[in-house]
Amino acid sequence: MQPGNKIRKLLEEMTLEDKARQLTQINALYIKPTAKAEVTGVSDDMRLSDDDIRGVGSVLNFGDAEDAQFVRATHLENSHSKIPLLMMQDVIHGYRTIFPVPLALGCSFDTQLVEECAHMSAVEAKYNGVDVTFSPMVDLARDARWGRVMETTGEDPFLNGEMGKAFIRGYKRGGVECCVKHFAAYGAPEGGREYNTTDISERNLREYYLRSYAECLKEKPAMVMTSFNLLNGIPVNGRSDLLLGYLRGELGFDGVVISDYGAVREMIPHGYAEDERECARIAANNCIDIEMMSSTYIHNLPDLVRGGEVSAEKLNGMVARVLALKQKLGLFENPYNATDAEKAAEVCLCEEHRAIARRAAIKSCVLLKNDGVLPLGAQCKSVFVGPYADSKDILGGWACAGRKSEAATIAEGVKNLLGRSVTAVKGCDVGLLSTDESGIDEAVSAAAEADVIVACIGEPADCSGEASSRADISIPRVQVKLLERLSALGKPIVAVVFGGRPQVLTVVEKLCSAILYAWQPGTEGGNAIASLLYGQSNPSGKLTMSFPRSVGQCPIYYNSFSTGRPKGEDILSNCCYNSSYRDELNSPLYPFGYGLSYTRFEYSALTLSSPVMRRGEEVEAGVTVSNVGDCDGEETVQLYIRDLFASVVRPVKELKGFKKIALRAGESAVVTFKIDESTLAFYTADGVLAAERGKFIIMAGGSSQNVLSAELRLED
Repeated sequence: MQPGNKIRKLLEEMTLEDKARQLTQINALYIKPTAKAEVTGVSDDMRLSDDDIRGVGSVLNFGDAEDAQFVRATHLENSHSKIPLLMMQDVIHGYRTIFPVPLALGCSFDTQLVEECAHMSAVEAKYNGVDVTFSPMVDLARDARWGRVMETTGEDPFLNGEMGKAFIRGYKRGGVECCVKHFAAYGAPEGGREYNTTDISERNLREYYLRSYAECLKEKPAMVMTSFNLLNGIPVNGRSDLLLGYLRGELGFDGVVISDYGAVREMIPHGYAEDERECARIAANNCIDIEMMSSTYIHNLPDLVRGGEVSAEKLNGMVARVLALKQKLGLFENPYNATDAEKAAEVCLCEEHRAIARRAAIKSCVLLKNDGVLPLGAQCKSVFVGPYADSKDILGGWACAGRKSEAATIAEGVKNLLGRSVTAVKGCDVGLLSTDESGIDEAVSAAAEADVIVACIGEPADCSGEASSRADISIPRVQVKLLERLSALGKPIVAVVFGGRPQVLTVVEKLCSAILYAWQPGTEGGNAIASLLYGQSNPSGKLTMSFPRSVGQCPIYYNSFSTGRPKGEDILSNCCYNSSYRDELNSPLYPFGYGLSYTRFEYSALTLSSPVMRRGEEVEAGVTVSNVGDCDGEETVQLYIRDLFASVVRPVKELKGFKKIALRAGESAVVTFKIDESTLAFYTADGVLAAERGKFIIMAGGSSQNVLSAELRLED
């Protein structure tokens, strides 16, 4: 990237100290200690002088429009260079109007909806002073114990790439730039434990973990964030091959690279860098353009340049990229950007945005079981019990400026729908370790008068997200006790389950007649759930992460490899000379792509336009989908492939396409997919992305475990 005249002039005028400060991001609390945002982690380790603070290039976690205006004005008034600030915020699933967490939104399999949600949140964020959002997160996540699975869209690299691109398009349309994260392989920590070591072969890294980032770069995001973790023994911020060779070189990314929170300095506790000077040298030479919330650049980068350990040319390139982003955002002409408190008040939580959030929550919920009890009739005598029956704590992690007080509970949603109040009894706490059963008797007594019991249960909202890994992802024991007592009444139980991750629902599945997985549904969650429970809307969500039968199966994912000694997924036996457990099935409780509807879809007649495809050609796969139920509905048709024999063993299934269709009761449609060499390509034994000739199984169906198959041969 060649800097323009304005940027070249600024570079000539700036001292080395000015440049180091411009490459540093701090918490807005350093400028406005009374900022309204909930912020943590302001560390004395940064040791910033007043001059340093006045010269920094960007801030994060600054609050609302009023805070943004104060921070920008204070900085401009005191800044030596008068270079405007970049203002960044974690706008992950909405700004003030909160839509479902990304993992839930992924279950919609609706990229247009994802783009619409991102556009909505960008509009709200822009008027509140946000220039850049730290989203989308496209880390591949296969272990539900890891708390941050809620921030990705699931266990499939193809799906994550498609959803990530939709987020980027939406943010850009709404006037906010975005930062793709966390580069790279942050989603594979050992044991599902946050900030833990990651160890992945170079081939698997390219084949599965890097693909979604590469796909997102096609939409030209402004920024990429590097991750905290070790990757194959080296902190990511020390991986020249990854940051310079792959990201900057092979992918050609010329935007701004920013570290995660404190990650540059964390190379010291990792045991990779001896001191802050070495941290700064390593990070700068790997073109980490902005150091977030540590100050190794400010304290060391000028001397490193003077001593020749970091070249002046490299430093100028880093600063030029940061300044170019500010110029792109129009900050030099309008340093307040679009910050507008009056406009922010007008758009935030407006009826149009609430309607989008409600639709997103409806399409994200997944019906996991239904023995015919759902949908409920309007005259059905239902009692709502459990810690989430009337709880507003349903926004989920990283809810930005969202307010719990503005969320609709299930009880409120049902009242809004039916025009009458319903009985809602808490019964027990939501806490993981709670043993208080004192409220269960009241809940059971109320439920005894009902025709149907709706049990609103799940994990605490703060037990998913960053630093929220769980060793046991089962429903909390006291809630299971509540279900067991309710089950003894002999009445149908509908479980509405909340959470930011897949949970072990084996016990819940046995005790309940129906299960609706609501995730963390956001501001309009209660209204959306009521609409689904009473049949005003038809569930259409499909899982984007597999649900384990027991935590010992983790990590469990659909696109796994076979082995030399495979075992049937649904067989328990005493034979131990195959890949299996003695005490558990191999299959998940609910697989990737699974989700029920109030109607029923049948698949038939999977056909290929030709059973043979030659290089340079394409083949069309078509499958007939019929709505054979009694009501209209939406179905996500999924395309999978398997390469039967290759130079590197291939997964048993790989998602290669999906289409969401709406069918009236009794209606049928033929859904088609194009297949070409890129569909069949993988990283071969030679490390080349290519399709190898041979046999492939083409599959289409309503989930990863319910497919029709046809054989395709690729020939030279």
